[in-house]
Amino acid sequence: MRFDAAVLRSAEDRFGVEEVLLHAGPAADEILVRIAGCGMCRTDLAVRGSAGRSPLPAVLGHEGAGTVVETGGPHTGLSEGDHVVLSYDSCGHCQNCLNAAPSYCDSFAALNLFGGRQENAARFTDAAGKVLAPRWFGQSSFAEYAMVPARNAVRVDPALPVELLGPLGCGFLTGAGAVLNSFGAGPGQTVAVFGAGAVGLAAVMAATASGAATVAVDQYPERLALAERYGATPLPATTTDLPTRVRQLTDGGAHFALDTTAAPALINAALRSLRPTGRLGLVARLHTTLPIEPGALDRGRTISHICEGDAVPGLLIPRLIRLWQAGRFPFHELIRTYPLADINEAERDCEAGRVVKPVVLPRERNR
Repeated sequence: MRFDAAVLRSAEDRFGVEEVLLHAGPAADEILVRIAGCGMCRTDLAVRGSAGRSPLPAVLGHEGAGTVVETGGPHTGLSEGDHVVLSYDSCGHCQNCLNAAPSYCDSFAALNLFGGRQENAARFTDAAGKVLAPRWFGQSSFAEYAMVPARNAVRVDPALPVELLGPLGCGFLTGAGAVLNSFGAGPGQTVAVFGAGAVGLAAVMAATASGAATVAVDQYPERLALAERYGATPLPATTTDLPTRVRQLTDGGAHFALDTTAAPALINAALRSLRPTGRLGLVARLHTTLPIEPGALDRGRTISHICEGDAVPGLLIPRLIRLWQAGRFPFHELIRTYPLADINEAERDCEAGRVVKPVVLPRERNR
């Protein structure tokens, strides 16, 4: 089959919307999905700086959602016409997958970041027959269609606006999952969120929904205004003696802190913002050695990396949808949609901070 997709041919190129070819139907464990919308995540854009570890040319996009048009058989658990949200790939049989921790799958990097599953890789080509990278995050959803392992897909109510649900599979899942799963934050506890982008604002929403008090730190006033709207006390990143101010606002220090920035200065500030035995979670990949300031880890404070919100997508995505339906997780307010043809504009707006969560609509031709 032939369809349009946004292809990134090199780290220096812009996305190019072009015709691609899929030369075979679903394997036994796969589904073919017509994509209604796909969120743009900074992990997609980080491919430009991956020094070739993520193979190109490729179709990126890993926050897809849409409608199943074909399956590899009834054992996939899905049927033609089902609406699905797509999430990250995992093998399903390593120890971590079997222990309900698929985001720590032994093959996570290979399956999601470094080319994807190699079975039937040659079936996905450009119009000239050149093979494209097999599958980004089990999806490659900056396209009209995506061939997806069935275990990546979560069935949702067809009455929902499926074109907006894709970011629940990664960005919003990561922020909300950190609060609800990793921290288990609740009433009487406090969460400090450093960086109020898509992941950070999802964390703020989840903390508010769970009954925890929240402080949000960011450099952009408009992001702080959003965080305040969703229940957080806003705090500019330029605040003098930031850790002391957070501790004042949280009655002696936050129980939990989430850093989405990967900025060493803010990570140390987050550690110093914690009360004794507090926990800091990092969700962004560090690009340099992280110096820990003397005293920052004293008094039982801990720091750890959190991948994909410690989420089992089939459990957390329905939970977030229920919170949204109850008016307690209004993620749709963070989204701006773009036709697939305007994907480069979406990237520019994302990098400039003009939009929190871009979502590209592959089948929309005009605004």
